[in-house]
Amino acid sequence: MQPVHVWIRSESRSTEQRAPVVPADVPLLLDAGFEVTVEESPQRIFSSDEYAAAGAFVVDEGTWTDAPDDAYVLGIKELPDAPDSLRHRHIFFAHAFKGQEGAQDTLKRFRRGEGRLLDIEYLTDEQGKRVVAFGYWAGYVGAALGVLHLADRLVAPLVPMAKHDLDTELEKAGQAGADQLLALVTGARGRSGRGAQRALMTAGLPITRWDRQETIDLHKQVLLGHDMLVNCVFTPTPTTPFVEQADLDHERRLSVLADVTCDVTGPTNMLPVNTEITTWQEPVRRLHDGDPEHASAALDVIAIDNLPSLLPREASEGFSTDLVPHLLGLAEEGGSGPWRAAGRAFDEAMARPDSRDGS
Repeated sequence: MQPVHVWIRSESRSTEQRAPVVPADVPLLLDAGFEVTVEESPQRIFSSDEYAAAGAFVVDEGTWTDAPDDAYVLGIKELPDAPDSLRHRHIFFAHAFKGQEGAQDTLKRFRRGEGRLLDIEYLTDEQGKRVVAFGYWAGYVGAALGVLHLADRLVAPLVPMAKHDLDTELEKAGQAGADQLLALVTGARGRSGRGAQRALMTAGLPITRWDRQETIDLHKQVLLGHDMLVNCVFTPTPTTPFVEQADLDHERRLSVLADVTCDVTGPTNMLPVNTEITTWQEPVRRLHDGDPEHASAALDVIAIDNLPSLLPREASEGFSTDLVPHLLGLAEEGGSGPWRAAGRAFDEAMARPDSRDGS
C-alpha cells in the first residue's frame, strides 16, 4: 500500500497566518509512514525551517498544482482562483455545500478536474458532531473584538498578536468601564460559545448564556436589552433569526453584533440584518444609525471570517492537535468515519443540478 502523502499548501489570503498542522505534530505523521510536504509561505506563523527540522519536505509556494495525483492537498481557507480544474483531493474549509456565495464556482472546478473536496466542516462523528474546528479561538477573538469596540479601544487595521497582549487589552477595557456592559452569547455550550465566554470573563463583563432551548424560545426583547450579542450559533436548517431588519427601529440597548459564525451569505444566516463580512482593514461596519425617538442605539457589526488567525499560534496548535489523529485515519481503506462523512457531503453537493458546469 502506498504511503499517504499530505501536502500542506501555502494560503492565498495575505492575512492568513495559521497552519493546519504545526511543526511539532509532523513527526506523528512521519512515524505512521506518511509523506509530508510543506510549501514555503511568506506569512505562516511557523517558519519553513521549523518544518524542515521536523522532517517535512519543503517546496516552493504554490506548487501544489504539480503535486502527485494521490496527494491530499491540505489548507485552511479558500484556494486561489486558478487553476479552473481541480484534480486532487483537497482538505480545507470551503463553505461550498450550503449555497454560499461562490459555492457553485468552487464545485464546478472540482467537477472539471474530477477532484474531490473533503471539507473540514463536514468531518463529523456518528452523531453528526464536528470533530475538528477552530471554534474556541473564533469565539474568543470575536467576543474580544466586540468588547474592544464597545470600549472604544479597537484599532484598525487589525494585526495578529499574542494571546497575552490581547488579554491585556481586554483587562484594560474592563477597567475602563466595559465591565458594566451586558453581553449575550448564543450557542454558549459549543466550542465558539465557550471561547467567547472566556474572553468576556477576562474583561469582566456580565454574561447571559443562551443555548438550544433559549434559541427555540427566542425572547427578542431580552436579546435587544443587551449591549452586545456574540452569535456562535451554527444551524443547518433555517430558523427564527436573532436580529432582523424590523428590529432596528425598535427600542433596544443592543449596539454591537459580534458574528462569530459569520454565515453571512447562506440561507441559515441568524443575523440577516447583515449580509457582508467585515475585514481586518475595516473590522466594524455601521448597520443602523439609531433612532433617539424610539430609544434605539446605533448598531455595528463585526463579521470577520478568519477570526482565529488574529491569534495564529494558539489557534494552529489547538487545531493541529485535533486534526492530526484524524489525518492518520486517511490510511484506512476509504478513510475513517469522519472522512467518509465528508465524502458523502461532497457527493451530495455535486449531485445537485446547480453544481454542474453549464458552459
